[in-house]
Amino acid sequence: MKVPSVFDRPTDLPEVEIKCPICGKPSVFMYKPFCSKRCADIDLGRWMNGVYSIPSEEEEEIEEKK
Repeated sequence: MKVPSVFDRPTDLPEVEIKCPICGKPSVFMYKPFCSKRCADIDLGRWMNGVYSIPSEEEEEIEEKK
C-alpha cells in the first residue's frame, strides 16, 4: 500500500480546472492556484514589493520623534 504524500492530490476531490493567475496555464495541485514554484515566487515577490496592496480606511499612523 502506497503512503500518500502531502503533495499528492487527494483522489476523492472533484477535478476542477483552475488556471494560474500569473501565466494562465493549468494549475498544479502542489502549487495551487499556481502552475509552478516559479509563478508562486513571482506572486510572492509582487506582494513583497508592494505591487499588490489592500486599501485601508484607517489613517496612517505617523510616529512622533522625541
